[in-house]
Amino acid sequence: MSKLITEADVRKAMRGNRQIEIGKNSIVTPLARDLAQEKGVKFVEKTPPLPAGLSGESGLERWPVKNVALGADHGGYYMKEDLKKLIKDLGYRVHDVGTMSPNPVDYPDIALQVAEMVAEGKAELGIIVDGVGVGSAMAANKVPGILAAKCNGCLEARNAREHNYANVLTLGGRTLGIEIARETVKTFLSTRGGEARHQRRVRKILQIQDKYR
Repeated sequence: MSKLITEADVRKAMRGNRQIEIGKNSIVTPLARDLAQEKGVKFVEKTPPLPAGLSGESGLERWPVKNVALGADHGGYYMKEDLKKLIKDLGYRVHDVGTMSPNPVDYPDIALQVAEMVAEGKAELGIIVDGVGVGSAMAANKVPGILAAKCNGCLEARNAREHNYANVLTLGGRTLGIEIARETVKTFLSTRGGEARHQRRVRKILQIQDKYR
């Protein structure tokens, strides 16, 4: 809903800190804008809050990583089982949401469970394996605050974390060799988000979600 800024709002700001917060959908009347310019009242664009569950020094990730949400459909079941042992051996606590057998299941259900655990702060990072990895990324990215990336190797995993602050990794159980998958997971879990210029861009990604809520 659009917020209308009128002369009355400008006069109120004149009695206070001489600033008016406006959002992307705010409408400032011409008379209000002229009065603000005349009286030195500034319009300050309000920054949308980050989605729930994000924190840390940058406000975009939780660190250190202690808990990992892990899930797979039938196409990724065997790879998930292998990766579960690896992640535990690396010292992380694994929350396996399933599937627990190679019988057919729907990947959006699994992706949603992993994504919600990360969004709610029950795990710092999530990993999902399906046949190719694309569908799970699409599903996970529908959850506010989730930045899911489908990666085929260490270079992509490092970039997804450092440049894009990805908090969910998706893998293709039928398209990726197990050794590459293991190294990709190690890289994803051990890489931190990068410097300020990356943070600024990631915030813009997250603000797109806010725009269409």
